[in-house]
Amino acid sequence: MINIEFKSIIELIKAFPDEATCISHLEQLRWNGDVVSPFDATSKVYTTARGYKCKNTGKYFNVRTSTLFDNTKIELQTWFIAIYLITGHKKGISSLQLGRDLNVTQKTAWFMLQRIRNCFGLEATETDPDNNNKLGGSGVIVEVDETIVGGKVKNMNNKKRKVIAENKADRHNNKTVVLGFMERGSRLRLQAVKPTDFVPDLVKANVDTESVLMTDTANTYVKVGKEYAHHGVVDHSKKEYARGVYYTNSIEGCFSLFDRMVIGIYHNISPKHMQKYADEFTFRYNSRKTSELLRFNILLANCTNRLTYKTLTK
Repeated sequence: MINIEFKSIIELIKAFPDEATCISHLEQLRWNGDVVSPFDATSKVYTTARGYKCKNTGKYFNVRTSTLFDNTKIELQTWFIAIYLITGHKKGISSLQLGRDLNVTQKTAWFMLQRIRNCFGLEATETDPDNNNKLGGSGVIVEVDETIVGGKVKNMNNKKRKVIAENKADRHNNKTVVLGFMERGSRLRLQAVKPTDFVPDLVKANVDTESVLMTDTANTYVKVGKEYAHHGVVDHSKKEYARGVYYTNSIEGCFSLFDRMVIGIYHNISPKHMQKYADEFTFRYNSRKTSELLRFNILLANCTNRLTYKTLTK
C-alpha cells in the first residue's frame, strides 16, 4: 500500500494535493498493481491513451468506473475530504454543513453523502472479510433489541398533523423500527425493519443458532429463542436490567448513541433511507477503535457500489 499517513484534514489535503495522487492511492487500494476490469474480471487489460481497456468487452474504464465516484464531475480530493468528514465525525454531518465545508450546494452534498452511505453496508474488517457471515457462534452471547425512530405527532407541523387526523391509518407512517444485533464485546449490526418483514426471520438470518441469545421479554423473541443454544431474558417490567451475564445493556447503549445521531444531526430520517443511516452508524461504531487513516481506507476499499440520483430519488 502507498505510504501515506494523515491524522487531520490538513494533513489529508497535503497527502492528496491533486487528482493524480488521489487516483494513484485509489488504484493501489482497489487493484494493488493488478488492474481488474469491472466489466469482466477474467479479461486481459490493456493500458491505452484513453485509459484502461477490457479486451473481452472492448470497453474503456478507469479506477472510478463502477464505484461511488463513477461519472462524477467533482474532483477526487473533494470526495476524499467528504469521506474523511463523514467517517470521522462521531455523530455524522448534515448535508448543509458538508455543503458549506466543501463549497458545494446542499443538493450536491446530500447526494455525495447518500453515495458514501451506500457503501457503508459493504464494510470489510479483519474479523469479517465479506460481512456476510452471521453474528455469534458456539457459546457467544448476542444481544438483540429494537428501537423505534420517528417523531411524535404533537411535534409535527400543522399540515402533517391534519393529514394524520383525517387518516388515522397513517399515524405510524413516520416511524421506523430498527432491529439491533450486538455480538457482546465485538460487532454491531443494525437493520431497518420493513412492514413486510418478520422479526424472528431477521433474527435467524443475522444470528447463528449456536449462540446464546439475550433479549428482553418481548413476545417477538419467545418462539425464535427456543431455536438457539440458550435464550436469556431480562424482565424490564420488573425493573430488572442486569442479572449476572443476563443483560441487554450493550445494545441499548448503542441505540442511545444512534438516537443522539438522529436527534442531534439529522433530526428526521424517512423509512426509505433509514437503512443507509443505520449502516453509517454501524460502520462508525465498529471502527471506533481504529485510526482515521484506516477507517478512511476501509471505506475507499469498499467503494464499488454506485448509486445514481435517479435510483436514489425514485
